[in-house]
Amino acid sequence: MTTGDLSSPETGQDWNYSKALPKLNLLTTIRLGLFQMGLGMMSVMVFGVLNRVLIKELAVPSTIATVILALTLFVAPARIIFGQLSDTKPLFGYHRTGYIWLGAAGLAINAIVAVQIMWQLGASLKLAGWTLATYGWAGLLGAVFALYGLSVSMCSTPFATLLVDITDEEDRSRVVAVDWSMLIGGTIVGAITIGVLLRSLELNATIAQVQVQIDRLFLIIPAIVLGLTLIATWGVERKYSRFINRVTTPHQGSHLSLGRALAILTASRQTQVFFTFLVVMTLGLFIQDPILETYGGEVFDLPVGKTASLNAYWGGGTLLGLSAAGFWFIPKLGKQKTARLGCMLVAASMLLLIASGFTHNPKFLQLALLIFGMCSGLVTTGAITLMLDLTVPETAGTFIGAWGLSQALAKGLATVFGGIALDLGKSIAPDVVFAYGLVFSLQALAMIIAVKLLDRVNVREFQTTAKDTIKATIAADLD
Repeated sequence: MTTGDLSSPETGQDWNYSKALPKLNLLTTIRLGLFQMGLGMMSVMVFGVLNRVLIKELAVPSTIATVILALTLFVAPARIIFGQLSDTKPLFGYHRTGYIWLGAAGLAINAIVAVQIMWQLGASLKLAGWTLATYGWAGLLGAVFALYGLSVSMCSTPFATLLVDITDEEDRSRVVAVDWSMLIGGTIVGAITIGVLLRSLELNATIAQVQVQIDRLFLIIPAIVLGLTLIATWGVERKYSRFINRVTTPHQGSHLSLGRALAILTASRQTQVFFTFLVVMTLGLFIQDPILETYGGEVFDLPVGKTASLNAYWGGGTLLGLSAAGFWFIPKLGKQKTARLGCMLVAASMLLLIASGFTHNPKFLQLALLIFGMCSGLVTTGAITLMLDLTVPETAGTFIGAWGLSQALAKGLATVFGGIALDLGKSIAPDVVFAYGLVFSLQALAMIIAVKLLDRVNVREFQTTAKDTIKATIAADLD
């Protein structure tokens, strides 16, 4: 890596200088996790509220609504750009923190703007139907959601890199574990907070009543998230970062491009199979994501606040699944068998979600989501830990970065597929339970296919044959 304009009196000092810097203590580790908690809260607010309002209250077709929402994920390749900018172009005097602050501000501003455009889209649709003006508002809303996705990339990628900068290898896993748990915790806190703030809304509330409450929500939550971001990152980079000392050592794979990632991911049969599995698995986990709150509204007659709170049951289950996988299933069964079991259980949990619709019982739905979350935590932990076995040490960063991109793009596809499947189901049969059942059935099918793909993954084959092929690909790319 070239240092570019990274002039510093410390640059060029001995590599072991970083060992003299203070170690990250538990309090600072937890403080950093507040940023991820804020991202979790924003995710629930945007994807757990706006998708429901767009589809149910404003009657926007689910295909159009989910395409708009998916634009936040389809801009994920920008993570590459922001990661490299944070390496070479300091912002506000910091390599990482400046981008985190600016990205968090972008999240808040774009969320507030998006909700106002959403009301204009709804008003135009109600007044005149799908006219040129209505399509214009839909296109503008999509553009703002794309900017929201860019803001996520701008703050989350430098934050992940900051965690690398401020830790040494021996304590990095502890920091990442706390960070991941607080991201899921933010989903739970956000769901509960939104439920409290919107509890006055009834199922048959007018659009005007919904608008007043949601406008207030979209001011309070972004303000909280901005505050959490400042508390989480203030002074951390200046005190703990080892970045300046580490850039003097070249690191292969530090610059990831889409072309390079694709070349590496297709360099061997095993990487092709495994990353195909990851994409299909992601589809199996998230096809329901954009229509879950609408499911609660249309089938269970839950108001907006109650449907947003459904994320707390999924998030709580996911935390339980992550813990169970890490402390019991993987030590007992191994990584691949744990991931396989998780896929099968996710498919089975879809049957519970379908069955809950026929009962119209919200308690049954909450139980099904808790179980689905536990199964999701199981398969996620198994897949991620298995992924670490299928990397070349020289390009671990490239593999993890490529996995992040593939997951984000697959999640975007899942969002669109969920909306299309829901519209298709509604066109086939008037019973909305059937329409949602079609979505959950596709999710179960994806998980069954993921199991078949996972059975073809062979870690031993990767370690004995694929590594040399991948190294040759990287060497050719560098040349």
